[in-house]
Parts: sequence; C-alpha cells; structure tokens
Amino acid sequence: MNFDDTPQEAAFRETARKWIEANAPRELHAELSKSSLGRIRLANHDIVDVGKAWQKKKFEGNWACLHWPREYGGRGATPIEKVIWQQEEGVYGKLTQPFQIGEGMCGPTVMAFGSEDAKRRYLPKLASGEEIWCQLFSEPSAGSDVAGLRTRAEKKGDNWVVNGQKIWTSGAHYSDYGLLIARTDPNVPKHKGLTMFFLDMKSPGVEVRPIKQANGMQEFNEVYFTDVVIPDSQRLGAVGDGWNVSLTTLMNERMSIGARLATGVPEMFELCSNLVLEDGLAIDDPAVRSKLASWAAKSNGLKYTSYRTISALSKGERPGPENSIGKLVSGMMLQDIATYAMDLQGAAGVLTGNDEETAQGQFQQMLLSSPSMRIAGGTDEILRNIIAERVLGLPGDIRVDKDVPYNKIPTKGR
Repeated sequence: MNFDDTPQEAAFRETARKWIEANAPRELHAELSKSSLGRIRLANHDIVDVGKAWQKKKFEGNWACLHWPREYGGRGATPIEKVIWQQEEGVYGKLTQPFQIGEGMCGPTVMAFGSEDAKRRYLPKLASGEEIWCQLFSEPSAGSDVAGLRTRAEKKGDNWVVNGQKIWTSGAHYSDYGLLIARTDPNVPKHKGLTMFFLDMKSPGVEVRPIKQANGMQEFNEVYFTDVVIPDSQRLGAVGDGWNVSLTTLMNERMSIGARLATGVPEMFELCSNLVLEDGLAIDDPAVRSKLASWAAKSNGLKYTSYRTISALSKGERPGPENSIGKLVSGMMLQDIATYAMDLQGAAGVLTGNDEETAQGQFQQMLLSSPSMRIAGGTDEILRNIIAERVLGLPGDIRVDKDVPYNKIPTKGR
C-alpha cells in the first residue's frame, strides 16, 4: 500500500487546489465547517440553490462528475483523481449534497444500462446541476428487503403504468427525475420479477409528501404513484432484470456513502478540549481519554481501510464488498460519539434550537440524525451479511423464499 501521490497525482492535486482556492464560495467556509454532522443548514442560503450554483461552476471548470466520460459531462478522470478532488474540495463538498445520489448512484446506473440518447440527454444536465435525481427503492412493507417491493408496473402498449408507494426517498421534494424499481411479474421469484425505470418526478400521478424528522429537517419523503405513465424508452435493462440493474446502484450507493460519512471524532476531541467538568477539562479525565483513544484507533482503522481502496483505485482495480465495512463502522461510531457527548454535557445536552452553537447543538443534531445513517444505503444487518458472505466467505444466510413465486409468499395485506 502506497500513501504517497505519484508525480502525476501530485500535479493533479495542485491544479485542483488552485482552482478551488480561486472559485470556492469562501464566504460559506466557516458555516460549512460548523454545520451539524450529517445535516447541513445554512442560515441565509438554501442548500439546493447554493449547491446548484457550485455544481454549475464546477461543470464550467470541468470539475463536475470528473470521473465520467467527457461526452456525458465529465472530465474522463481516473478513479484516484476523483478521490484527490474530494480530499481537496473539503468542506465545500457539503454543497454537493443535493447531487450525491444523482452523481454517485443514478448517473452510473443510467450510464451502464441507458440508451445512448438517454445518456447524452440526461447525464450532462445532471453533471451541470441543472437537474437533480433521486432514488426510489425503499417501501414501507419491504424494509431492507428491496426485492420484496410491491409497487407494480404494468405494460400497456409502448408505456408502463405504475401504481404503488416508496418511502424514505431523500431529496424527492426537489428532484427532477428519479430511478424507480418496480415489480413487473409477480408470478416468478421476487428477485426475478423486477424492472428498473427512470421517470420525470413532475409526471401526473406522482405525489411527494415530506416526512418531518426528529431533528426538524424534512429531507426524506413518501412518494405515491397513481397510474403514472412511463415510456418504455425510459426502461433501464431488460424486463425482469431489475435486480441485476439495482446491484449496480446499490454498490455505488454504499461506496459513495461510506466515502463521505463523518464519524464525529474531530468534533469530539474539540468538545473535550474545551468542556469543563467538575474536576477540570474533560480531556484530562482518564475515563474520557480512554473513550477518545478507542475512537481514535477506530478512526485510523477506517482511514487506512479507505487508503487500501484508494491504492486499488490508483492501480486501476475495482474495489469490492469490503467497502461495506466503512459505512458499518462509521454509522455506529457516529451514534456512540453523539450519545457520549450528550452525557458529558449533562443538563446542557438537552438544549437545542436557536442557541445550538452555545449549547454544542451539533451533537444534538448528530444524535437525532445518526439512526438514519445506520439505515440509509443498507442497514447494519444487511452490511454484516455482505461482509460475512462476500468478504469472510462464511455460509450464506438462510432465505426460505428464494425460489418461491412472489405471489405465493405468505404476507398480510398484499
């Protein structure tokens, strides 16, 4: 494993750094640096508007979706150059939040399975920030079992008519297009009767209902489909092959989330260095120091695991399912650190609202948002199964419904 840049990578890093220094919205740097982990709030700006402006500027400078081919709006950069860009972009990368699903998940799926006309029409507008995409996978009755979904798509002429419901769809309320997986054949086993589509989120029959979260944000949504018409030209992959198409999306999703998920370790060290307990600074307390040491060790483990991925990318290799480790450990650490920070603060730990900065409110926000980090992109249980089966080579989990036709699986309320 080599942690050093090659001469070419060092030159690329310097070029990226100079462009960012000349073009980044520095007036937002302090606010972005202090924004609550996992949830970004700007006092005087809308994150979508600011994100679109930053994405457009990057696109014009040939820095948006830079690992994509040039003909689709990218730069044709190598995977390691993408990693270098993310490192140099730093806190300004938070402005790309509205585009992370499109760039990291939907775009690669369209690129892999869409027609050439679709790729040239939709991908450049995604890269430029003109259009935002969301991912319509999760359903109330399916939970982590994506293949257990009930949303139906029926073929009528050259179109498909969709009815059903999705839930926990991030960004659906401001998205222009969505990646949708639906059941097209209930007479075959559940993994074999799915088909992938993309659709205009402003289509007649699409209803988006934001979900009010415990932390006061409304980033997730319920999405209802009532006789929504989707042209067959907006199908991705073959009919009935939606599960294989979805694996491309899910693989990119877990890698994208794991690469950017914060753990709260630096913020925790800062809190303990300034928080005064009964016997002095928190960081001088042996029990606190033991906790910090444990988290520092885990954080370094995550860092060097990610370096292993970076080294593989630098050699042109494709990273495997071990990327699930980063998301699994990061999500748990985030929740543990937030809980411990609240305990250290005592009565002040319950404070939140307009005085969040003085009340160290970032940890309150972190605690309220951390459960979603252990669900989005695969629950802890799903990730443990992936690591056990595909990394450690352990026997597969028992799946009693694997070869049973979907409409023969016992369930309530189908």
